[in-house]
Amino acid sequence: GGEQQMVAMGRAMMARPKMILLDEPSMGLAPQLVEEIFEIVKKLNEQEGVSFLLAEQNTNVALKYAKYGYILENGRVVMDGEAAGLRENADVREFYLGMSDKGRKSFRDVKHYRRRKRWLA
Repeated sequence: GGEQQMVAMGRAMMARPKMILLDEPSMGLAPQLVEEIFEIVKKLNEQEGVSFLLAEQNTNVALKYAKYGYILENGRVVMDGEAAGLRENADVREFYLGMSDKGRKSFRDVKHYRRRKRWLA
């Protein structure tokens, strides 16, 4: 796994782009390969100056490697900010990362939380 993502990034880099869009680069990959893909993205960003726009459902990894993030719900931006700030945001931690002050939450608790999210108007 991961070969297709590597080939896609290599092909994209041949055009010397300023920005590359990656849609779910972690989909179907083992956790170790996910980290490897994101490390490569980070290295290309730092060494080649290429920006990456990632659509990613793995919130933990996405916010670990991102500098800035947008949280979308039904196609609308409901929250954005520096990735470090989003990682520390209580709502993001509870709903997207499954964590709260009391530790990890079960799926049932998270589903219940979804109905009472504070940021949707």
